Amino acid sequence: MQRLFPVSYAPMTRSAHLNIAIRAALRAGDIMRRERNHLHQLKIETKAPGDYVTEVDRACEATIVRAILDMYPDHGILAEEGGRQGNPDSDHVWIIDPLDGTTNYLHDHPHFCVAIALRVRGVLQDAVIYDPVREELFTASRGEGAQLNERRIRCSRTGSMKEAMIGTGFPLRKRRQMADHIKLYSSFMNSAQDLRRSGSACLDMAYIACGRLDAYFESGLQPWDMAAGALIVREAGGVVVDYQGGDDYLRSGEVIAAPFKMIAPMLQIIQVQNKKTTKTKKITKTAS
Repeated sequence: MQRLFPVSYAPMTRSAHLNIAIRAALRAGDIMRRERNHLHQLKIETKAPGDYVTEVDRACEATIVRAILDMYPDHGILAEEGGRQGNPDSDHVWIIDPLDGTTNYLHDHPHFCVAIALRVRGVLQDAVIYDPVREELFTASRGEGAQLNERRIRCSRTGSMKEAMIGTGFPLRKRRQMADHIKLYSSFMNSAQDLRRSGSACLDMAYIACGRLDAYFESGLQPWDMAAGALIVREAGGVVVDYQGGDDYLRSGEVIAAPFKMIAPMLQIIQVQNKKTTKTKKITKTAS
């Protein structure tokens, strides 16, 4: 299959860091496409219920890490499968999800991606999300805007919950809390036009940036699930906050990504439901 972008794709107008991230993402995408022909032969390991890793995840991650450290051997790495690598004291840390949507990939459900972000002194600077099935390359650099296949993208202009199609995910790593989350989803269903759950947080956030989804929320995430998407959303004119309305989402694992007008109503729904859940737990504990 011929790609829209060759491995040598490196526009001169982009930063050197972003060019390396693009090359690494495209190479990982090649691996995903090639191995889709051999899904029945893949070795699968279960990290947690509903959380899988395959040799494809590891091969993609190794390819990305090698591409980065070959160019920047003094940089640090935070990757989903390999954890922290490289220089632990570096101001430059690459946050990598080599295959976001592994369950989709294993079922040949065409919704998965690779995500790479660079954080410098704690601030996100460059980001890439690449969908190898649709050959869609989402990119952003701090202060430079966001692009899809070199075309500028913007978040939706929707400001009404009744008109909003909202993306979300299930907290598979926290299944004991599923009942509480289902109540939250029900609250959103009563307010929004519709909800979507695709199985790839990174790609969902990219869809916020280009207006295919109006808003997104999820909890139980890891930094590599959000970092690239967060920068791309912000550079597309959106807002990214945690469930308290702050910017601690990479640590808390709770994220809302949406146009500015959607943030307040989404926060209200989440915080009202969280108060109800907390009150119910206190009553149950007292009764017992």
